[in-house]
Amino acid sequence: MTSPIADNLARVRDRMAEAALRAGRSPEEVTLVAVSKIQPAAAVREAFDAGQRVFGENYVQEAIAKMDALPAEAVWHMVGRLQSNKAKIAAARFRAVQTVDSPKLARALERHAAEAGRPVEGLIQLNWSREAAKAGIQDEAALRELIEEAAEFRSLRIVGLMTIPDPEYGEQALRRHFAEMRQLRENLAKEYGIGADFSELSMGMSRDYEWAIEEGATIVRVGTAIFGARP
Repeated sequence: MTSPIADNLARVRDRMAEAALRAGRSPEEVTLVAVSKIQPAAAVREAFDAGQRVFGENYVQEAIAKMDALPAEAVWHMVGRLQSNKAKIAAARFRAVQTVDSPKLARALERHAAEAGRPVEGLIQLNWSREAAKAGIQDEAALRELIEEAAEFRSLRIVGLMTIPDPEYGEQALRRHFAEMRQLRENLAKEYGIGADFSELSMGMSRDYEWAIEEGATIVRVGTAIFGARP
């Protein structure tokens, strides 16, 4: 008998595959990050036992406790806002930081990843809707400045973009936003000649991951649809 989390995970994966196929894409092109913030380690272990390997956390200290409780095969992404003073721990423990939102944070991750002797993948978080309460770069000039500075890095590899749309958007506005992000990533990759090195596009959560996949997402971040409401 499977657990509710295993059933939810299977349902999400089926819907992801269907969305990819509707868009003429291979389901293997899209990575599922199971966002496990505030969920107990036992729930994360249930998802791991059901085959999930990539998990997203918002808080460094909470994530470390779960990392220590799960097998080493689990892969961890930071998907919450990261302060520069936590960059040392994050660089040592996470494979990817999806919320790089300033040159200061990028430089801190580069330095600490080099000290730890391990590469870290970074995605640049965008805040194109300019919501005051949300982190993220808000204009293309600042985005280009960060890409150009990061080109000199050796330990932090900027691999793409991450976005969280305005929660008030309906389907059509969401699709327009996702399509704009896809086009922006493609334009930047071509302009800077970074092609396959800048191929990731993290967008789409529990309510809209199917639309995001249809519009070009390569990573979706799904929490509630897998784990249920947060405790």
